[in-house]
Amino acid sequence: MIRALFAVRKRTAFLLAFAAIAVSIDMTGQGARAEDYPSRIVNLVVAFPAGGGVDTVGRVVAQKLTEALGQQVIVVNRPGAGSVIGTRDVAKATPDGYTLLLLVTGAGLPSNPGYDMGKDFAPISLIASVPIVIMANPSVPVKNLQDVIALAKKDGDKVTVGTPPAPTLNYFGAEQFKAITGTNITIVSYKGTGPLTNDLVGGHVMLAFNTLPPAIGNIQAGKLRAIAVGSPQRMAAIPDVPTIAESGVKDLEIVQYYGLVAPTGTPQPIIDKLNTELRKIVSSEDMKKRLLDAGGDPLPSTPAEYATNIAREEGKWQAVIKKLGLVITY
Repeated sequence: MIRALFAVRKRTAFLLAFAAIAVSIDMTGQGARAEDYPSRIVNLVVAFPAGGGVDTVGRVVAQKLTEALGQQVIVVNRPGAGSVIGTRDVAKATPDGYTLLLLVTGAGLPSNPGYDMGKDFAPISLIASVPIVIMANPSVPVKNLQDVIALAKKDGDKVTVGTPPAPTLNYFGAEQFKAITGTNITIVSYKGTGPLTNDLVGGHVMLAFNTLPPAIGNIQAGKLRAIAVGSPQRMAAIPDVPTIAESGVKDLEIVQYYGLVAPTGTPQPIIDKLNTELRKIVSSEDMKKRLLDAGGDPLPSTPAEYATNIAREEGKWQAVIKKLGLVITY
């Protein structure tokens, strides 16, 4: 009996020791993987077409992260359903730090997108705030926002306004503009800001709720006319263009926030490493200049600060959708 009891105790002690060693090895392995990260190519998913504003920022970020991490970071464009498809793909990706998403405010707003912004993503850091710019083809007889409103009230649905599709803030901003001004403009959806800009330059639509990066060259060349910006302050890249509020339309602030997220479950040491490097990148003079030139304001943050931003903006635009009675499904 004593010998059997001794054997049980000895076996129990052995199993406990083995478990402790296994945990130690696992923890060491986790640390080593985070320490060595990345050891292969990192995919940065941009859920919009190539050539647009989000893609422009994504490629700059990928280049800078490649230099900082010593491993290639490549942009993978997965457009569709106003960013839902690419965002959903990342939500379901293996949480190992090798699939990241350049998130733009507005993704996740439609009903049942297949992911939950608050549960399926680990925020890494904000990158920039990017206001929406209302712009026009120069052939359209408008110089300011009041001219746009007067034209829309006169010609109604003949006034065409291009935007990327819901759930982008470009689209929701245009819908809110209709409601606030009591106009009946016709919203024309495009797959992204690149195709939208091309059609605006070509005169296929009269106006656009666009971002500045794909359009700034055409604005500077006189091929497009910037009418008003959706931020609380004027933009450094186009300082002569008034804000929407300055133009006489109150309660219409349309600002996108760009940031980097990973699938939930990505090891915290990897999140922390990416946050450290991304904050250095966004705070660098070169990146500040590139973002400002492209129409964005640099906005580095902690993961917690970014989580707060996501929750606030999602709540704000969900309230707009509910108030306007919009139903967004895919």
